[in-house]
Amino acid sequence: MIEVQDIFQQYGTEYREKHKLTLAQLKAMSAIEKCRTSQLGGHIDKCESCGSTKISYNSCRNRHCPKCQNLAKERWVDSQKSNLLNVGYFHVVFTIPDTINLIVYQNQKELYTLLFKAVAETLTELASDKKYLGGTLGFTSILHTWGQNLMHHPHIHC
Repeated sequence: MIEVQDIFQQYGTEYREKHKLTLAQLKAMSAIEKCRTSQLGGHIDKCESCGSTKISYNSCRNRHCPKCQNLAKERWVDSQKSNLLNVGYFHVVFTIPDTINLIVYQNQKELYTLLFKAVAETLTELASDKKYLGGTLGFTSILHTWGQNLMHHPHIHC
């Protein structure tokens, strides 16, 4: 299966030449490209019983790296499961029109904050309306900043 690292390694140089990226974006992209490759060094694991060896390359540990954060994600999901009640749940996704993606990209802190606020207020208002639920919700919200096609596509999963 193709990974973000494969895409960055194949198209990263050309992309960086054509687009202006922030220092944080450049650092994340570079870390992901190098993650678990010889560029970050590594170590040799040797089996005490049979003597076979295996080379393991070091991780980048960047918080944006899908490889490095997979275990942390799984741990987070498991910890969230312990907070769940034995009731039905709904998965709701809120997004914005793609015509304003550039504005959002240029004002991330302000507009992501506003998006979270709008989502929370919408869910709370609809849930409290007797027409729908007439109750109080508890929910977890997670911001995703890109879509499956790896393009900028901010949306919130609840």
